[in-house]
Amino acid sequence: MLAEKLEPFLKRYEELNSLLSDTDVLKDISKMTLLSKEQKNLEPIVAKIKEYFKILQNIEENKKLLSDIDLGELAKEELKNLEDLRPKFEEEIKILLLPKDPNDERNIFLEIRAGTGGDEASLFVGDLVKAYARYAETRDYKLEIVSSSEGSVGGFKEIIMLVKGNGAYSRLKYEGGTHRVQRVPQTESQGRVHTSAITVAVMPEVDDIEIEINPNDLKIDVMRSSGHGGQSVNTTDSAVRITHIPSGIVVVNQDGKSQHKNKESAMKVLKARLYEMQENERLVKESEARKSQVGSGDRSERIRTYNFPQNRISDHRINLTLYRLDAIMQDGLFDEIIEPLIAHYQSLSLQEQNL
Repeated sequence: MLAEKLEPFLKRYEELNSLLSDTDVLKDISKMTLLSKEQKNLEPIVAKIKEYFKILQNIEENKKLLSDIDLGELAKEELKNLEDLRPKFEEEIKILLLPKDPNDERNIFLEIRAGTGGDEASLFVGDLVKAYARYAETRDYKLEIVSSSEGSVGGFKEIIMLVKGNGAYSRLKYEGGTHRVQRVPQTESQGRVHTSAITVAVMPEVDDIEIEINPNDLKIDVMRSSGHGGQSVNTTDSAVRITHIPSGIVVVNQDGKSQHKNKESAMKVLKARLYEMQENERLVKESEARKSQVGSGDRSERIRTYNFPQNRISDHRINLTLYRLDAIMQDGLFDEIIEPLIAHYQSLSLQEQNL
């Protein structure tokens, strides 16, 4: 029974309350911090469990009143309302019981690259950047461009953005993969629809202590920043290229005017890519079922199609099609896709956990 699985959470929460009032614990800052964090993580589920147990208690009390001449009808009506509430609370509790993704509360790097389609792909990268920027506004996220390479007719060949905000990774982790666009390019005189593709990678921002990099493993080059056609855009060697020799990962940053700032930004991106590599290696070792639920951001997976002539956006992972592409792109209404994705992956996880 679900109720039996929930009792340990209440007991542990009460135990934490006692421990956090213990004088020995109060003297140990590190232990107190650890216990306080555990208590805070338990608070949402404990609050929901207490509400659920209250419902169960009221159900039993109303059942006893069904045979009462004066209160029977009232108890019957109340019982119906409580029985309707019960499954809703059970589903909410089951979701709270799911293992937490340790990256969910992190800031993220969004790395978007033009793929097949030439200039049209670069233009769509620019359009998607604007749409993500509007989405970030709707959720009060802060968006910073870390590095970018502009397309020859507009948009971007490649751009890396840092998205800062509570739960940024939890919302945007499902954006990783290949995004296909179908529309008539600005340069198309015959009005023919072309198909192009871009790739999105989602990488959690990591702390220095989580990723240790041996300085001897790095090759750092400095150069002058370049714009369209390779022309120099400043007269100082401010652009930085960092090569991580063991993994072969290369990060270039030239957006800042300061070499120090460019190096700092490039190191952050490098750490995020190394962390992503470690995470992917971990996922490979896990079961295929679990791997399918994480949303690892594999760029080779075609996840979504944007069809402008039909005003259609389709997410292929959950067979979701909406004929609201214009509104979603103009107003950044990605939650219309993200919410069903979250529900889908939660459902898969519930099956795996036998909840």
